[in-house]
Amino acid sequence: MTQECESLAKCGFFKKYQTTKDLACKGFILQYCSGPKMNDCARKKYRQEHGTPPSDDMMPSGQMIVV
Repeated sequence: MTQECESLAKCGFFKKYQTTKDLACKGFILQYCSGPKMNDCARKKYRQEHGTPPSDDMMPSGQMIVV
């Protein structure tokens, strides 16, 4: 059974990009949302430090997606 981040249901990045065809976003989701870097997620750390969620466009690495 695959382990998943406890924040998936409320994660704006995951909600917005979970069905994307963008390989970079898919890689971040595999690594951070259900993979070995789950505890290194910058989004999770941001939420803990600020009490509010970061922008939906903030990747789990902490970088912003710029369109």
